[in-house]
Amino acid sequence: MSTQAPGSAHLVLARNVVYLDPAPAVFEAMTEGWARQQSARFLRSTTIDPRVRLIKRLEEFTGLYPWQWTPADGEAFISHLRSGDKPIQMSTARSYEVTIGLFLEYLLDGRYGWTHVCAERFGEVPQQVFHEGNSVLHVVEYEGDPRRRPLDYDEIQALFDAADARPGTIRGQGRKGALCALRDAAVLKTIYAFGTRRTESSRLDLVDLRRNRKAPQFGGFGSAMVRFGKASKGSPPKRRTVLTVPEMDWCVDVLDQWVSEIRPQFSPGRHPALWVTERAGRLSPRSINEAFVAAREAAGLDEDLDLHCLRHSYITHLTEFGYPARFVQEQVGHSHAATTAIYMGVSNEYRNKLLEASMKTRLGDDWDVTT
Repeated sequence: MSTQAPGSAHLVLARNVVYLDPAPAVFEAMTEGWARQQSARFLRSTTIDPRVRLIKRLEEFTGLYPWQWTPADGEAFISHLRSGDKPIQMSTARSYEVTIGLFLEYLLDGRYGWTHVCAERFGEVPQQVFHEGNSVLHVVEYEGDPRRRPLDYDEIQALFDAADARPGTIRGQGRKGALCALRDAAVLKTIYAFGTRRTESSRLDLVDLRRNRKAPQFGGFGSAMVRFGKASKGSPPKRRTVLTVPEMDWCVDVLDQWVSEIRPQFSPGRHPALWVTERAGRLSPRSINEAFVAAREAAGLDEDLDLHCLRHSYITHLTEFGYPARFVQEQVGHSHAATTAIYMGVSNEYRNKLLEASMKTRLGDDWDVTT
């Protein structure tokens, strides 16, 4: 057993203590040790805590401890989660299986000493409960909800028209919130114009809006510095600069009006956030989600559309505007082109134009698309 490895059994189990019921104490020490091990890898609590909760859910479901778990217990747990009113998706089932496998891999690693503890105290040792024969195979690139898709241009316009109409509706009803509705409309338009995620959008500061010397016509809104991009596990947030593209230049006026006219009415003082609340705090990702839902419902759009669909729309529309795949990938901060391709949902009209251009290149200008 390593004396240095974070999460080692001897570091989390109390020494010279005789437990009346050792099993719960050892299980609690196992989950604490695993949390320490992950923390040492610089994983965030937002990653570690849900993992630990999943392990405790499995223990509660089976009524057994990790050194007693069998493949049948793991299979029963996943089958249970697939049933009921809200069955889990295939991708969720795989992530659960991977998480449980990582926990058991930690227990079986001789450097942490848990197999020795279990054998000595309980006469049993942990085993992996998921294997190739009973786990979900990863056979396709994308397993997300197929209902999530890009909005077409008419849907984008309807969404923004509904968002723009909300302040007037709220004033007409004599309710508070018209100023926040103005902000929400600006937030949604900016998310679409820059293709940012909800957390990235929430964490934007005023200083992140910058000039682009190659596009001086956009003034101080030629680019947005995303400093809190989605991070790989154990890595710091990814940074990228998103350039304002000419097709989205209408967003310059939106941002200019927000920064110079609307935002000061929130009395934010010295708060650095681009998007602020009526209490001079930073607008949360959840509030941005709620703003999208409100506009979507007002526009009468498909309830399966969510905020992330604006990012899908941005990627799709940049592609249809003719921007190279590499440029689109850099704009949205994807490490792999295959990820960007998953987000695309180009129209039949766009594909037919590509087909027509390809056929004219091969067969000459005399080729007729109707033949």
